Amino acid sequence: MPDRPRVAVVDDEAIVRREVARGLSKEDLVVEAFADGESLLERMTEVTFDLVLCDLRLPGMNGFEVLKAVQQQEPVTELIIITGHGSVDAAIEAIQNGAFHFATKPLKMAELRLLVRRALEKVILVRETEALKMELLSRTSSSGIIGHSKPMQRIFELIDKVAPLDCNVLIQGESGTGKEMVARALHDSGPRADHPFVSFNCGGFTEELISNELFGHEKEAFTGATGTKIGLLEAAHRGSIFLDEISEMPLTMQVKLLRFVEERTVTRVGGVRPVPVDVRLIAASNRDLKEMVHDRTFREDLFYRINVVVIDMPPLRKRLDDLPLLIGHFLKKYGHAFGKKIDGVSAEVLEVLFRYPFPGNVRELENIVERAAALTDDAQIGLADLPSDLRELSMSSVERQSWPSLDEKTREYVQQVLALTEGRKGEAADILGVPRTTLWRMIKRFGLN
Repeated sequence: MPDRPRVAVVDDEAIVRREVARGLSKEDLVVEAFADGESLLERMTEVTFDLVLCDLRLPGMNGFEVLKAVQQQEPVTELIIITGHGSVDAAIEAIQNGAFHFATKPLKMAELRLLVRRALEKVILVRETEALKMELLSRTSSSGIIGHSKPMQRIFELIDKVAPLDCNVLIQGESGTGKEMVARALHDSGPRADHPFVSFNCGGFTEELISNELFGHEKEAFTGATGTKIGLLEAAHRGSIFLDEISEMPLTMQVKLLRFVEERTVTRVGGVRPVPVDVRLIAASNRDLKEMVHDRTFREDLFYRINVVVIDMPPLRKRLDDLPLLIGHFLKKYGHAFGKKIDGVSAEVLEVLFRYPFPGNVRELENIVERAAALTDDAQIGLADLPSDLRELSMSSVERQSWPSLDEKTREYVQQVLALTEGRKGEAADILGVPRTTLWRMIKRFGLN
């Protein structure tokens, strides 16, 4: 919004246009006057007005028609109706159709100025909100992270705060929550953005392989080492190294990593000369490292070195507000990939997805949408396009909640058999097909007499 709000006055009486323009000039506004609605709309193709004061009765287009045209051309612009005492009912009808308020002739400038201020405050608020949304969408698209829920807003805020600090960061969260995307966002938004971002998954490798990948080796360091190979830490020099699943790193390898974190040098396998390396360390884990420290499966000294700042990624079930946004993103992605035009998902599909706990988080949602987009022959994803286990969730949650538990049904049946046999345990055990000792345990377990 410009520093000085722009206001249009539309009235077929020249004296009204002049008096209103003069009265509002003290409010530091840019005021333009028009004798009819057509002139206003033509001017609106060139500039944006924040507020329009419009007479209800005009030659050509009337106030209602101007209101409708302004709303279509610039939805954020507010409109105040100017009317005579005999047309108050019509002015109220205009408010019901979207006008901000009305002012009656003869106009009282003090009241009109107050009304204009209130209308402009609303416009400013709406425009600022839209600007924030655009900033968020821009930030979301540039980092690749999608979300507008409160948990994700906190993640965005943390990224903004931490990215410029160049400190070690630990990202914790369940698998599939987007930990690597956050690591990339930290790198891309920080002072090392023009240098390499190197990623390594610590899970599923032996200590020897991890050491060779991270630290590299010298020529002839072992059989098959026909040349010198720099490790990933050296490759990330002046950039960032992302160590995913650091919780899976063997304890003996953790000692070597700790030495690197403290000294910022690497010694290649088979080498003796330490090589200085300047990198930012970002680590991630889907396990609670603090508990692992307590269980002595993760080194305490390394833990305190890498968790200078901790970012806890929310699971998808804790940020369901983002579900429609994520679904739309993946539909667009895979619709384009498969050459299909898919407009969305049915209400039934959305209901099922909102009930599903997503143990695999966003990664699992992407897989579900990709599969559905590949299989569907329609412009909208339906229940038939979902995996069978998800289709079963289409049964209403109310029906599922009404089902009794197995224990409840067992207790009821045992109680009925005992009543039938008038408490004779031997007969009851025979009917139930269980030993008498088992029946006694059931009676005690379920509190039956």
